[in-house]
Amino acid sequence: MNLLLTGLNHKTAPVELRERLSIPEDALAAVTAQVLALPGVDEAVILSTCNRVELLIAHRERVAEPDMAAFLEECFQLSGSGLREHLYHHREAEAVRHLFRVACSLDSLVLGESQILGQVKAAYAAAKENGAVRSQLDRLLQETFALAKRVRTETEIGAAPVNISSVAVDLARRIFGSLDGKRVLLLGAGKMSELAARHLVHHGANRILVANRTLARAEALAAQFNGEAITFDAVFSLQDVPDILITSTGAPRPILTAAHVQQFLHRRRRKPMLLVDIAVPRDVEPEVNRLEGAFLYDIDDLQSVASANLTDRKRQAELAEEIVAAEAIKFEQKRRSLEIGPVISGMQQTVEALCEAELQRLAPRMHSMTDEQYAAVKMLTRGLMNKFLHLPKQALRSAAQTGDDAAVRAIQSAFDPSVLRTGPKGDLACPRSGVSMDDVKREKARGHHAEQGSTASAPAEAATDSAFSDEIPARRH
Repeated sequence: MNLLLTGLNHKTAPVELRERLSIPEDALAAVTAQVLALPGVDEAVILSTCNRVELLIAHRERVAEPDMAAFLEECFQLSGSGLREHLYHHREAEAVRHLFRVACSLDSLVLGESQILGQVKAAYAAAKENGAVRSQLDRLLQETFALAKRVRTETEIGAAPVNISSVAVDLARRIFGSLDGKRVLLLGAGKMSELAARHLVHHGANRILVANRTLARAEALAAQFNGEAITFDAVFSLQDVPDILITSTGAPRPILTAAHVQQFLHRRRRKPMLLVDIAVPRDVEPEVNRLEGAFLYDIDDLQSVASANLTDRKRQAELAEEIVAAEAIKFEQKRRSLEIGPVISGMQQTVEALCEAELQRLAPRMHSMTDEQYAAVKMLTRGLMNKFLHLPKQALRSAAQTGDDAAVRAIQSAFDPSVLRTGPKGDLACPRSGVSMDDVKREKARGHHAEQGSTASAPAEAATDSAFSDEIPARRH
């Protein structure tokens, strides 16, 4: 079974193209069924997020590799769109390594973010539900999840926040400890303010006020958080002053002076207040930093923290890359060893068939043997067979693990069942490189004469047998 991973992501394709390949959750089953219908495809998992679309398939070896680029062009009506130049294709060990890196967030837009692992797990669950995952991809995905957990445990790749919204949450937690029940005021209804508020709510803040010069816009944003909208002017007369103020108005000059914040602190009875100014130009006067109890961070402060954290994440990512590379090699070796199992089993069956054929061929000469003696001969035959196969088996496993396909094919061909011949009655005879069919016929004729009582000629005939050096006594009934 071969592995192929085809896809595009934020590094290889613009958002205009990525969004055309985006697969809604309710359409995933249908697209998966189309992939499974491709010649030779046995298993498939589709990962579709805002930053990537990837198709991972397991397909049969003796069937031509599916043209996944053509499939995507047809499925999403993208013929002539230039899609192919944005696609990447990873096979076998590279497909494994790529999947490992994706799940460990080493290939994400935000290095170390945790959301991607959940998305890979969701893709696996959907494929499993649709009957698209069996032994090959199931084993690979389970190894992927275990590796991602290990990377999170053994490195700190996701410890420090690296985007503005996450940094704001981290600062708030440093100041207040728990964010449970904390009140948040959004001054301005911009996208950055909304993202920061979402992060704060996710970590426990539950009272959201939104103030905007356009009240309707404030009401729309407040509704997303089950919050309250107020007019812009009402901010300055608030008695129940919030714990956290996030401002991003786009005003040409500061709208919150040191005097305004001094009043806020007085109403809060000097309890600390966090002000996150992500506006350019700034909304809050820099002098506010001098006020006791006021913690002001502007966009440069946040970006500086994020950059420092990103540098640390990159150091942690180097450790994660080492773990991923080692595990990818181990998985590929294990996969190849498992795939060589049927080949070794076939080799064993081939040689067992030869041994059984030889025992049957010599049966007329073993009539005088007791059952115990005959059992000993069979045991000896099996012991020699196992010793003979030991080194070829070792060589096969070693060649499989190192990816030496030429050696695998050479050893496999030497034990191909087609090297066996059949005797006059359709029974198995000897390999092409061994005893000739004439030898087999002569030996059978000798056995036939022996059964008719021609015992006197048996020693002389045995002495002329070129295939076997020692005479085997005839078995007694």
